[in-house]
Amino acid sequence: MWLAYASLAAVCFGFRGILYQWTSQKPLERNLMLLGVYLSGAVVSIAAAIMLGQTWSPAVWTGLVMGAFSFVSNASMYKGFSVGKASLVAVFTALTPVVVAVISFLRWGETLNVWQAAAFLVIVAGIVIIRYSNDLSWRNLQGIQWALLAMVTFGITDLASKQAMLWHADKLPTLFVMYATGSVLFFMLWGLGRLRKRTASGSVRREVAVASISAAAAPAPTASSVSGKTSPQADTGRSTWSIRATLGWGAFVGLTNISGMIFILPAFQHGITGLVSAVVATNVLLILLYARIFLKERWSFQEMIGIACALAGVLGLRLLE
Repeated sequence: MWLAYASLAAVCFGFRGILYQWTSQKPLERNLMLLGVYLSGAVVSIAAAIMLGQTWSPAVWTGLVMGAFSFVSNASMYKGFSVGKASLVAVFTALTPVVVAVISFLRWGETLNVWQAAAFLVIVAGIVIIRYSNDLSWRNLQGIQWALLAMVTFGITDLASKQAMLWHADKLPTLFVMYATGSVLFFMLWGLGRLRKRTASGSVRREVAVASISAAAAPAPTASSVSGKTSPQADTGRSTWSIRATLGWGAFVGLTNISGMIFILPAFQHGITGLVSAVVATNVLLILLYARIFLKERWSFQEMIGIACALAGVLGLRLLE
């Protein structure tokens, strides 16, 4: 049963990845969009928790850890993408199931039998091959610190989810605490970004004012020099989405995220943590399928091998259930 839940979570997170990819091409504020994702999850989870009368036991506060590390992992991943090679960041985040398997063994003594271990290794190998299929050079390690941080914090988020289930926390209240925590942190990050922009704009305005005073004291410009000037609005680029539109889109994307979390928690409750994490990581297959059909991207030989490995590993787990 855990495999069905984990597979459904992978599908939901795959759709989330597709929407993230589409969103990355749009002129909007990323942190504000992610704030919308987390706000959506908070609203849906608390509404469902109240309707179903779920219990707000002390164990639901594990969601604080889940929310904090989920925030750090997302922020680190995006930072890594912005300063380093995307393929390097992707490879390390694909290794999250390994971190989860090691720590769950140390923390709870969870072990895999020979066949489960083989299926686990095949799945992880497939995911890494898919992620590694881009032009990755180990000589270019910019952003590796952010990639490592994202890998570890994604793993801690999974482990905290497992711990919440072991403490018999009700799922929806736990998810509300998680999403509320993430919402507060992304709001603070977005607010800090706006403050920095205002500070930068203030500096630019002061420089323009000084330049204007200097120009007023200088001789009048010739006709040729005036014709060579550009309008301040000439290089504004694409207009950024409004706050309302960005939050609204983020809330829509958040529906895929909350759906994935609703499925992943019972998967952690009934399954071995490392195996669940590995199966959920196969959401990359759905993103690849989207890229092949809609973006017309061709699959490389390495990607086809990776897809075959990932599917074979999941099928192996299904036969072992």
